[in-house]
Amino acid sequence: MLVRNLTRLRHLYLDGINISAEGNLWCRALSSLTNLQVLSMSSCHLSGPIHSSIFKLRSLSVIRLDGNKLSAPLPKFFAEFQNLTSLRLSDAGLTGRFPPEILQAITLQTLDLSDNKLLNGSFENFPLNASLQTLVLSDTKFGGQVPESIGDLGQLTRLELARCNFSGPVPESMRKLTQLVYLDLSSNKFSGPVPSFSSSRNLTELNLSDNQLNGTIDSTDWSGFSKLVSIDLRNNTFNGTIPPNLFHIPSLKKILLAQNQFSGNLRKLNGEASLLDTLDLSSNKLQGPFPWFVSKFQGLKILSLSSNNFSGFIPLRAIHNLRNLSSLDLSHNQLSVDVTATNSSLPVFPNITTLKLASCNLTKFPDFLKNQSRLVYLDLSKNKILGGIPKWILEARSLLHLNLSHNLLQEFEGPLQNMTSILSVLDLHGNLLQGQISFLPQSATYLDYSNNNFNSILPAEIGDYLSFTYFFSLSSNRFQGIIPISVCKSTYLKVLDLSDNSLNGTIPQCLTQMSSYFSVLNLRRNNLEGVISDTFLQHCGLQTLDLNRNLLQGKVPKSLAKCKRLEVLDLGNNQINDTFPCHLKKLSKLRVLVLRANKFNGNIHCTGKKSSWQMLQIVDLASNSFSGRLHQTFLSAWKAMQADEDEDETMSKPKHLRFEVLKLNQFYYQDAITVTVKGLELELQKILTVFISIDISSNKFEGPIPEVIGTFKALYVLNFSHNAFTGSIPPFLGNLSQLESLDLSSNHFGGEIPSQLVNLNFLSFLNLSNNNLVGQIPKGTQLQTFSEASFENNKGLCGPPLNVHCAIEPSQAPHTVPEFRSKDGLDWQFIFIGLGFGAGAAALVAPLIFWNRASKWVDDNVDKILEFFLPKVGLTYTCPDDEANENLEEDNPEDADEGKEREGNAEEYRGRYCVFCSKLDKTRKKVIHDLNCTCHDSPSLSPSSSTSSSFSP
Repeated sequence: MLVRNLTRLRHLYLDGINISAEGNLWCRALSSLTNLQVLSMSSCHLSGPIHSSIFKLRSLSVIRLDGNKLSAPLPKFFAEFQNLTSLRLSDAGLTGRFPPEILQAITLQTLDLSDNKLLNGSFENFPLNASLQTLVLSDTKFGGQVPESIGDLGQLTRLELARCNFSGPVPESMRKLTQLVYLDLSSNKFSGPVPSFSSSRNLTELNLSDNQLNGTIDSTDWSGFSKLVSIDLRNNTFNGTIPPNLFHIPSLKKILLAQNQFSGNLRKLNGEASLLDTLDLSSNKLQGPFPWFVSKFQGLKILSLSSNNFSGFIPLRAIHNLRNLSSLDLSHNQLSVDVTATNSSLPVFPNITTLKLASCNLTKFPDFLKNQSRLVYLDLSKNKILGGIPKWILEARSLLHLNLSHNLLQEFEGPLQNMTSILSVLDLHGNLLQGQISFLPQSATYLDYSNNNFNSILPAEIGDYLSFTYFFSLSSNRFQGIIPISVCKSTYLKVLDLSDNSLNGTIPQCLTQMSSYFSVLNLRRNNLEGVISDTFLQHCGLQTLDLNRNLLQGKVPKSLAKCKRLEVLDLGNNQINDTFPCHLKKLSKLRVLVLRANKFNGNIHCTGKKSSWQMLQIVDLASNSFSGRLHQTFLSAWKAMQADEDEDETMSKPKHLRFEVLKLNQFYYQDAITVTVKGLELELQKILTVFISIDISSNKFEGPIPEVIGTFKALYVLNFSHNAFTGSIPPFLGNLSQLESLDLSSNHFGGEIPSQLVNLNFLSFLNLSNNNLVGQIPKGTQLQTFSEASFENNKGLCGPPLNVHCAIEPSQAPHTVPEFRSKDGLDWQFIFIGLGFGAGAAALVAPLIFWNRASKWVDDNVDKILEFFLPKVGLTYTCPDDEANENLEEDNPEDADEGKEREGNAEEYRGRYCVFCSKLDKTRKKVIHDLNCTCHDSPSLSPSSSTSSSFSP
């Protein structure tokens, strides 16, 4: 470099000169300038890393290297420049971690590291005697908490930490920053209340937007600010009332308080901020009549009061004195806006470019719009406008965005031939338009004609009007005929939605060949037939493919595996005859898989490498012929279902599956899907990324429920009904803490209902019917709140809500004996027991009847036998008294006629028996006694009957 010999040089300014040198070259070239105090080489195409030779410039006080591509960390030796007062390295491509020692430099007054998106760092405690005046770190990865010692930076005038990763509270010590002029903490994660800024009287701009701040803003005395130009508190959760003195700051130009929770009535407010040009109070909880005080701010250019609770009647002519208005938004309140033109010769809102009057109870188009030459954006949606769409509004010379959705419009007013329109966005969905589509602006990028009554065939040349179209929807009409091939001419098309019509024929092969352009293809609920063409391209960009409820046949295309971005695949309710699509297992972004009601068969176990369906959240395989067991290894790859809501930070702000049509606009396609929840088909118009569902009902799955299901803690819906699952209901289902719907009906589950199901606090639907469950339904839980139908046809179940009463308390219940029941319904357990008792009785009684010696032995020993055995079963036997025995012996001589003499004296043989009236309970395990039974005299005994009569109850 030419400057290396200028050794006495003190100031060097080479900004904007294309030097294009590497770090070691330009640093060494400057190392000889040892007297240099100011080095300014911004936007010189310098590259890094910064070489240590530059440390020889010990006299440097100002270093400006912003706008280069150093692509390297900042060396620590920058903290050792003892005279350094200003260091500007914005947009310099810095990486790595910023050396915290630099912020400890006492001489440093200005530090600008903004727009280094790969630069990390955090704050340590600031020194007490620091000289820092300007600290700019916006658009870096600096994070952590801001220390209370920031209040010690008494000379600080500018603090910019926007779009970083800071969190925690805004330090209370910032109230001591009396010299502060510019404060921007926007787009971080600051939380809690904000300190008072009353002492920072020199503030010109205060930006705390896009954080998590809360509380009121009354702690600051806003009347003391005489230089404040802009206050931006948007997108927080501030509450309370809006301080009235905020509108009395004479210098104030912008008040941005949108998307908070401010409440109260603004009727009594007055304004003196004569310079105010922007007032945005949208998306709060403000109420009462329209705040008429805003009409005093005649310099207003932007006025937004949308999405509050303002009510009452407002004639628009009452604020037409705001002639500088370029944007007016009164949408989504409870206002009734009168758009009747005034008698004034002056035009109404002559500078208006954006007018939003959605949901304002309009019944006709405002007449003053005919003369608006600058109007670019017009939103009259969600009103009650009747009749036709006037031609003048479609051919307005400056109008680019027109939203007339959700009205009562029926037709286009003509004639429309040779009409020119520059409309880029036309939204007509949710009206009563009918017949044919007679108007398609050729320059449009967004066209939505859905939810109308169009009932014609699609024009064959329709694709000629879609040359620049990104989004095109004709869903929920009554279009007929085939899909014109001309649609494939639309090479910019990202979203094509022809769902909910009566289209027939086959899907044009060119649509699958356009998959590199498409992001969303929705043809659900039509009458399309044939096969899905296996012609998806290598760079397929599809995110959503929805072909549900058609007449499609064949197989799932192998080339669909090329669509690596696919998130939603819905092939349900067709006639596809195929096995489980394991060839799609590498679609790592897949979230929704619906194969419901087709002719799929075989098992669902994909062999080989593990599936990468880690984001899968909705699986619907119901009503097919899938069979086999559910494999642990295959299901364990579904990581999204295992997310615990308490552990996953993303759950705190649920998102929806959607596709952004245009990044620079707020247009997106909202995915929808039909799921079966609680026995009913529900259409989810918005698919939350936290909604997790598995439905494999009405198949032929068998075996037990795998343990991995117990780890799916994010499940909302689980339906395994109408299969052939066996075993018991696993206790680990009690771990599914988010579960709202559980259906295990019509399987072969046995055993008892696990008590762990009582942990399912959110369960609102349960069906365990038509199984082989036994035992008592767990008591004292919400399980009793379900209807009897949830447990019916389980013959072994008892207890509420069933009308079957359990015999004993569960605490006394013995171990459950499994039932053995044949297919014909006979209980063979009782049959075998009966046969056993019969055979035993026959073996005992037969010898007594046919064998005299055995009969005589029993008669001789019956007393001893009864006295020994009867007490063991709770019976009492009393023997005849001694006197009776003696008389009996005398009356019975020992001779050959012994039998005849006994028979003659049988009436004198009497005794007493005392028994407890006893029976077995239903379990046949325990004896129940009636203690009210008493002793009785025995009847006359004969030798052959003595045994039975002595203990018969």
